[in-house]
Amino acid sequence: MVAAALGAQVTIIERAGLGGSAVLTDVVPSKTLIATADLMTRVGEAGELGVKFAVDGGDVAPHMRADLGHINDRLLSLAREQSEDIHEALDHAGVEIVIGSGKLVDNHTIEVLTIDGTRTVTADAILLAVGAHPRELPTAKPDGERILNWAQLYNLEELPEELIVVGSGVTGAEFASAYNGLGSKVTLISSRDQVLPGEDTDAAAVLEDVFKRRGVRVLSRSRANAVVRTESGVEVTLGDGTTVTGSHCLVCVGSIPNTAGLGLEEAGVALSESGHIKVDGVSRTTAPNIYAAGDCTGVFALASVAAMQGRIAIAHFLGDSVTPIKLHQVASNIFTSPEIASVGVSEADLESGKYQGDVVMLSLLANARAKMRNTKDGFVKIIARKGSGTVIGGVVVGPNASELIFPIAVAVTQKLHVDDVASTFTVYPSLTGSISEAARRLHVHM
Repeated sequence: MVAAALGAQVTIIERAGLGGSAVLTDVVPSKTLIATADLMTRVGEAGELGVKFAVDGGDVAPHMRADLGHINDRLLSLAREQSEDIHEALDHAGVEIVIGSGKLVDNHTIEVLTIDGTRTVTADAILLAVGAHPRELPTAKPDGERILNWAQLYNLEELPEELIVVGSGVTGAEFASAYNGLGSKVTLISSRDQVLPGEDTDAAAVLEDVFKRRGVRVLSRSRANAVVRTESGVEVTLGDGTTVTGSHCLVCVGSIPNTAGLGLEEAGVALSESGHIKVDGVSRTTAPNIYAAGDCTGVFALASVAAMQGRIAIAHFLGDSVTPIKLHQVASNIFTSPEIASVGVSEADLESGKYQGDVVMLSLLANARAKMRNTKDGFVKIIARKGSGTVIGGVVVGPNASELIFPIAVAVTQKLHVDDVASTFTVYPSLTGSISEAARRLHVHM
């Protein structure tokens, strides 16, 4: 879209459908599923807000049931619609779309295998945005019925009675949270001390508390060695020899870039040991005229980063104004319930001595709007550079954290002072009030 807008003649080669995994198998489907789970969680706690459910005049406890067939039909149709919208927009922009599998012949030529045979596409520049696919364990091969990867979940017609999730990274934690919300009995197998290893430890602690309260069983410091089908479900064998049984198992153990068999080496495109395409700050590979963006680069597996890498690549090639990607400005969100969003410098960065900073963390328990909504879990954390008071990082845990992180991301990107944030009006009552209050508490009296 950017290249076409800048006047380039553009061809897209795609084999699975426009929008990539973000639209077709990952972000759009999973976040749609999570939206339903969130609603069920809110309704389940509505009694505390005075909402009563009556049947024939008598009060009864609400009995909700997730219609997984309906949920999955809806999310897959949304994914298809989104993909069709992208197709339409590209058509409108004059982009040629070739459905097939491409392979590099050299740094200007691509051979495309289509349903009608082979054709050759030549170009002044090539952008590789080939994505990644779920990593599999040789001892836990997905069958699409009982043992599943995250792209296969949406074929289920019935809600898993007892779901075992292997892997407590972002994907594992999100699905454990969602299926718990939908009514499955969930066991999360985590090889590390905390869920969400590498994330803010206070945020991980909040999520673990919520999991405990909502009945998610977390087996920490446990490694899944094998998953096999049984007559009625699945059996997972752990590293210490113990077994866990359930009706279904979801394996979330990372992803592998789709870089094999593309002729990258022949075209001079260097790969890392993990098979990711090596890129610099403006998305260039080691081959002249070839750029790469998205999960295949291993920079950050985020749709927002992929899009930014692509925009930067095109701007660089076509001579438009360009700023190299700044990864410390990337805002990201984990769509668990509650959501966990972060941007910039982390507390772990302070502890390692990489940055000097001051931290203020405010629980949402003291926030008026949170009380009104019966929100009990979450906090706002702001990190300011020691001495100067510039906002350099932040974390939000709570409902809609994905939206609430934006003002902190603006502050980090625009190098705002804590006083700039504190002196900006917020609505009363609002969750953003806690952001300005945290900034206020970081004020240094001169």
